[in-house]
Amino acid sequence: MPNKTCFVVMGFGKKTDYTKPKTFDLDKTYRTIIKPAAEKAGLECVRADEIVHAGNINVPMYEQLLKADVVVADVSAYNCNAFYELGVRHALRPYTTIVISEDGLTFPFDVGQIAIRKYHHLGEGIDYEEVGRMQNELSAAMKIISEKQMDDSPVYTFIKDLKPPMVAAAEAIASAAAALPFQAQALLDPAAGSTSNPTLSVLTGQAEKFLEEGNFMVAKALFADLHTKMPNEISIVHKLALATYKAKLPAEKEALEEARKLLEGLNPSESTDTETLGLLQAVNKRLWHLTDDRSCLDSAIWASEKGFYLKNDYYNGINLAYLYNVRSSVSGGSDAIADFVLAERTRRRVVDICEEWLKRMKVEAGGRGVDSNEPYWVLATLAEAWTGLGDETKSQAYQSQALALNPPPAQWMVSSTQEQLNKLRGLIEDAQLKHGLKPDQAAAAGSK
Repeated sequence: MPNKTCFVVMGFGKKTDYTKPKTFDLDKTYRTIIKPAAEKAGLECVRADEIVHAGNINVPMYEQLLKADVVVADVSAYNCNAFYELGVRHALRPYTTIVISEDGLTFPFDVGQIAIRKYHHLGEGIDYEEVGRMQNELSAAMKIISEKQMDDSPVYTFIKDLKPPMVAAAEAIASAAAALPFQAQALLDPAAGSTSNPTLSVLTGQAEKFLEEGNFMVAKALFADLHTKMPNEISIVHKLALATYKAKLPAEKEALEEARKLLEGLNPSESTDTETLGLLQAVNKRLWHLTDDRSCLDSAIWASEKGFYLKNDYYNGINLAYLYNVRSSVSGGSDAIADFVLAERTRRRVVDICEEWLKRMKVEAGGRGVDSNEPYWVLATLAEAWTGLGDETKSQAYQSQALALNPPPAQWMVSSTQEQLNKLRGLIEDAQLKHGLKPDQAAAAGSK
């Protein structure tokens, strides 16, 4: 008799809850909590990106929403796709659906009456003890609901005479997609990547590996193929845009324009996705350097301003401050002064954000679960902020702390920081020569 199955509804990768704002690594939730919990409960567990399927992912996804013995839906970060798929599951099956979320989520009215199991997510990571607690709670819940089928769908709770669709009829529809049989063990086998029909998760991993190794041409080709399979997955568009402009083919300008077109397809004027805005900023900034087209610089600043407003984070903030200095350098009169002042004000906010991050990491599990590169970037950001505020002594102190981290930062990270610091120093010197502007050290001293 085949094992019972668990299908997981959730976002992929890092997703931001813009009401806080806070970014959550949902892949870590899946790897460390949900999948191990399902295996403890004797269930074969799969997420949409692990389904072996050659065509559009939506066909086998809907089949899983109907047929899976248990569905776990993580609705953290107000993920629209997860809420929609949860609604589909509730419409298709009267029972065996579990809803979970990070504990800071404020639930919409229609979801507030549903039993939701909560866990504490640090953002980039999850505390070890919290992983164990939630894993055990979730595993126990899976065992209970898979054995005692009690209605948990509000649809079937409130509409008493409603009958769920027949599985046989649904299977007949799904067969047109030629979905392969469910084989969880094959998905867990590292050799699965060498099969002729690998999972989307394996394909994504391969593409990301080429991206990390700097083989941008191959990464672009792989992400382009994934985009055809998952046309609505925003994270794939992000990585395709990144690989596209990094590949610089057929020429850098054409590659940047192609990447910008991909990002504009995500409707950035209405989007609240800070990754979309961050990439758009990076692309337009590079186009500005290549073309001296003022509209590209203004677009880069617009994207950074919106991203910083939404997320209030050090990455968007420090880039925005730099761009203000760039625009100040090509402006005159009061416009140049206004941008120079905006750059300083933004940097003071960035200093506060970084200092708060450092304090929080000392409190929350000693920083456990944090992206290994993030402490470096926080310290490097503080170094850049203090250079921009005219205090090279503090800047050097933070640079020294960054270099002393264990493990030490990669050389490209250090080189990138030094290159940015040199550019910023040049802009500040230029502002003083052209307009007599220099950082207000007295005001900067008020920053933490």
